Amino acid sequence: QVQLVESGGGLVQPGGSLRLSCAASGTIFSINAMGWWRQAPGKQRELVASITSGGLTNYADSMKGRFTISRDNAKNTVYLQMNSLKPEDTAVYYCNGYIETEKSLWLEIWGHGTLVNVSS
Repeated sequence: QVQLVESGGGLVQPGGSLRLSCAASGTIFSINAMGWWRQAPGKQRELVASITSGGLTNYADSMKGRFTISRDNAKNTVYLQMNSLKPEDTAVYYCNGYIETEKSLWLEIWGHGTLVNVSS
């Protein structure tokens, strides 16, 4: 069974930085696009950033210039470097990936999330 496990969340002061990691484990043939999403209390889940297997990136407008998504294909891991954090960045951050779990069987897998709390 393939899993995505996020780590790196926590409490940080406004203006601070955090680096989130999301590692895929299990039987994996290949991974296509991966992404980071977030859901703040009382709000819908929204896309933060995504990255293709070739390294092409896409960001939500409010995250451009502050957040950087990257991946290590050898480690089946995607990262999110978050700088200049604001209280409105407080949310549960989830990663997802389009993963080939069997030959020619692709599934969208989600992690369980990691909480980022930006507060003084």
